[in-house]
Amino acid sequence: MIGVFVNTKSGKGEAVKITALIKDNLSFKNIPFTIYEDDNWPVHTQNLSEAWIVGGDGTLNYFINKYREILIPLAIFKGGTGNDVAWKLYGNLTTQQQIALVLSTNPKQIDAAMCNDKLFINGVGIGFDGEVLKSMSAIRWLGGHIGYLLVVIKKIFSFKEFSFTIQSSQINKTEKYLLVNIANASRTGGGFYISPLADVADGKLNVVLCKPLSVLKRLKYLPVIEKGKHLSLPFVTHQLVEEIKIEMPTSVFAQLDGELIEAKSFSIKILKQKFSFKC
Repeated sequence: MIGVFVNTKSGKGEAVKITALIKDNLSFKNIPFTIYEDDNWPVHTQNLSEAWIVGGDGTLNYFINKYREILIPLAIFKGGTGNDVAWKLYGNLTTQQQIALVLSTNPKQIDAAMCNDKLFINGVGIGFDGEVLKSMSAIRWLGGHIGYLLVVIKKIFSFKEFSFTIQSSQINKTEKYLLVNIANASRTGGGFYISPLADVADGKLNVVLCKPLSVLKRLKYLPVIEKGKHLSLPFVTHQLVEEIKIEMPTSVFAQLDGELIEAKSFSIKILKQKFSFKC
């Protein structure tokens, strides 16, 4: 029995359209399935053979934190606005192509990570990323990469860098940074390739740090960062770690898989081969 877990509010109706297509395909092939919408998700998944999630990165994050020890194969369909994890796993496949792939392929183990007490698959952005997400609600109706980009441009003019104390096996420093990003996957904000070399199955987290920049340099290098061409720049540091701790003098906002969180200390570690995905 396939369980289809849907966030009907995701993607301005896109999740509902995708769910209808999934329903038609599974019904045509006489494959048993049950659709769970919004607040009607089950307490456990013991009676399911697979779980298909329809929504964005936030929906997937809610799912993995609700069913933390789930062992059955998963799939995530692009029903949100950013869909960064779905893009990492399935590229630019159409929904129809993805359904065919998920029905025919064998599951693969992918990494997740833990930040304080929350699981994530995509990444954590502290400081600038958090301030961007905090402001997103004002223009969330635009959705996806365009909405994210507009807020980024606005924050470029007003954001002031924080001081971070960062400790890992390879990093031990206290400095101000514009960007502090801990990534398991490559992309954030529906199209910013903040960690282009990230691999969700390598057992490592990608730490990307960007030192303070003037407003003019922020504007100059925004397209470079958007395209993922920034890792060799002299003010950018890229390291692979399995565990990292980040502390600030005061509480700051961060985004975790596109969801807003707030803390003054972030303990982050990789969880190797945590989930099984049909991708």
